[in-house]
Amino acid sequence: MHNEEFAQGNSLIHRLDPRVKIVVVAAFAIIVAVSDKFSPALAGLCGALILLAAARLNLLLVLRRLLIVNLFVLFLWVFLPFTYPGTPFFKIGPLTGTQEGVRYALMITVKCNTIVIASIALLSTTTLVTLGHALSHLRVPDKIVHLFFFTVRYFFVIHEEYLRLKNAMRVRCFRPRTNLHTYRSYAYLVGMLLVGSFDRSERILAAMKCRGFKSRLYILDHFVLARRDVVFAAIFASFLIVLGIIQWTQIITR
Repeated sequence: MHNEEFAQGNSLIHRLDPRVKIVVVAAFAIIVAVSDKFSPALAGLCGALILLAAARLNLLLVLRRLLIVNLFVLFLWVFLPFTYPGTPFFKIGPLTGTQEGVRYALMITVKCNTIVIASIALLSTTTLVTLGHALSHLRVPDKIVHLFFFTVRYFFVIHEEYLRLKNAMRVRCFRPRTNLHTYRSYAYLVGMLLVGSFDRSERILAAMKCRGFKSRLYILDHFVLARRDVVFAAIFASFLIVLGIIQWTQIITR
């Protein structure tokens, strides 16, 4: 988490302008998310895999992240086939799965993995601080940019505080069990995190006021579009147009 493993590299994707990455992945995610046909969804998945290959990331780490995402998708497969109305497809005891339910669950799985893979390939190959810098260049409201920066910075601080408290509980021989003492201990842990976070926020605000902060972060370095950025944006824009044609025309109906 702290190392930002995917941001370390020298591939073509790593060298792209982060502003281009953000715009491209946002447009790609929107088109894939609204598609209701398998053809554009599968084509988008192929495009996302190409981006992943071009980024030359550690496949084992990528698969671990996809596993976490698909654990949530798995719940859809447990419920959707049996609750979505349609033509009966299979039966498990008293439950009947429908063709439409299976198709809907499969569509969500493909689209979810497509968007996550593209986001990993494009956004994770840039440091979080640089992404915040790029958001500011894209004229995203300052309050959102500030919130992003502070979340990135102090999420790790809160995580370290959580680990410190957790280790303190272990030193005192705490062993989690399904009893009232365990629930009370975890409640105290969450409460201490909230109190500590509030206290730290007050100290941070005071420190920023002492340094003359006036609700604005000044940018000293600026991005410059290179030829590779323009070429990549043009190629991907063409790909997105093709996805749109497949989705909103009758060239491929399924």
